Amino acid sequence: MDEPSMPTLTPPAHSPGPPAPPIPLAELLASKDLGLRRIAGPAEAELLWVHTSEMADPYPYLLGGELLLSAGVLLTDPDHYVARLVEAGAAALGFGVRPVHETVPEALIEACDRYGLPLLEVPPETPFTTIARAVWRLMAEARHRELRRVTRAQQALATAAARPDPVPAVLHQLAAQLSGRAVLLTGRGEEVHAAGRRPPPEAAAALARLARVVARERPGSPASATDTHGGTHLAAYALGGGEGLALALATRRREAGDHTVAGIAVVLLSLLAAPHQGADAADRSAALVRLLLGATPAEVAPLLGSAGPWTVIHARRSDGTTADALTAGALGASLGSALVDAGREGGDTVRVLLPSTAGEATREAGGGEAAATREATPQPGGGEAAARREVTPQPGGEEPPTPPQAPTVPPQPGWTLGVSTPTPLAALGSADLRAARALAHAEATRAPLTVDTPVTGLAALIPPGQAAAHARTLLAPLTPPLADTLRCWLSLHGSWDRTAVALAVHRNTVRQRIGRCAVLLGVDLNDMDVRTELWFALRQE
Repeated sequence: MDEPSMPTLTPPAHSPGPPAPPIPLAELLASKDLGLRRIAGPAEAELLWVHTSEMADPYPYLLGGELLLSAGVLLTDPDHYVARLVEAGAAALGFGVRPVHETVPEALIEACDRYGLPLLEVPPETPFTTIARAVWRLMAEARHRELRRVTRAQQALATAAARPDPVPAVLHQLAAQLSGRAVLLTGRGEEVHAAGRRPPPEAAAALARLARVVARERPGSPASATDTHGGTHLAAYALGGGEGLALALATRRREAGDHTVAGIAVVLLSLLAAPHQGADAADRSAALVRLLLGATPAEVAPLLGSAGPWTVIHARRSDGTTADALTAGALGASLGSALVDAGREGGDTVRVLLPSTAGEATREAGGGEAAATREATPQPGGGEAAARREVTPQPGGEEPPTPPQAPTVPPQPGWTLGVSTPTPLAALGSADLRAARALAHAEATRAPLTVDTPVTGLAALIPPGQAAAHARTLLAPLTPPLADTLRCWLSLHGSWDRTAVALAVHRNTVRQRIGRCAVLLGVDLNDMDVRTELWFALRQE
């Protein structure tokens, strides 16, 4: 028997959540061994708890969502009794027959029909504890199913986040997991990315309004919000650090684990969409301000993570689509740089500026003093003369210049990359041009990545000033478009078709330009010596 009734007490305004997902009443009735039979009230209900009470008014001790089990020991006013259960939020009433009542009282049946409370008849041979055990078992099974579903969803979303286009991929996977619509919206309700079946226009408008509620453009905005519109369940979640972005969901039904799955997507999208925070962001902001106020690039370069050298990367999506800012930012993160230009005059090329740290420079140079030591060490079979040749100074007392090393940039799935040689800050304009040429070469040869390799070998032995002067004299008759065409044609070994692809022109245009180059230069471009000298000159630009 429960404690004496205390009518002055009221249930807490916010009851703690259930330990497991709710159980549909139909699942409990499907357990044939219990012998339960619904005799009044609606067929649909969700059970959160099981509670047994023989009090005349158990209202003060109910949390809501219970299957209340009673034999009606103190039942005197069925109408008032049912009204209080409904007011307390009980999900259903299980009435046990015998030994108090031979049958379920008719007045109780009528009251349950009137107030819309499901009424179950419990046979004498079914103990209340058996029903409670069955409910807890069903809850454990539901919890297990929910955990398995969440685990599978987490793995699928994490895999999507590792794709070349992580934001659209995560939204597509989320829409598939929830069987609904997933949209990334700005604080003004503008759609950034979307996946899944589009809801009715009225529901879509309601979803945009809900996203504006959670978008963190003003203090005090909630982190999430839910609503229902015409049978469509709506939910919106603010992205942490996403500059007013919100994830909005529209589904036809809600299932256990949906909120958890959405929470996983929110974390991933927040990481993918958020700008780099903290001291790095402050340094980049300071660098921009100083540049606008007249500082030179050399003065602000240390604020960007390195004084040099720098690598310029040009990238385009392999499928020909234009990358948005979020996808471009994900590429930059994969390459290890936050310095990303997502669009250039409406074009589809993404540019990334990759700084070199001191450690990277050391690794690329071969290990500092240890490398110098290895160079001065006599090689087998070379004797002391070989060692002397390696350390012999050049005329004028200057050491031969060490050519820059090719950067170790890995290919990126879904992207075609053109990479420049590591370049001093003052020559970034030239590196940008070289990266563009490397990208064109990669697309023409259908390679995922092309690196503009540094000048090495015999060409590197000629003083740069003399080489540049010779190149200017030799190529003076050519206009910039002709020089670019000749350079591309030579880099592709004289292929008309590939050069046309790289320059985005017709192959006959390439033939005409190359013919014009031969006339202006007065040379035979079929001569290998001529090609070699021209290539050497073109490499100086």
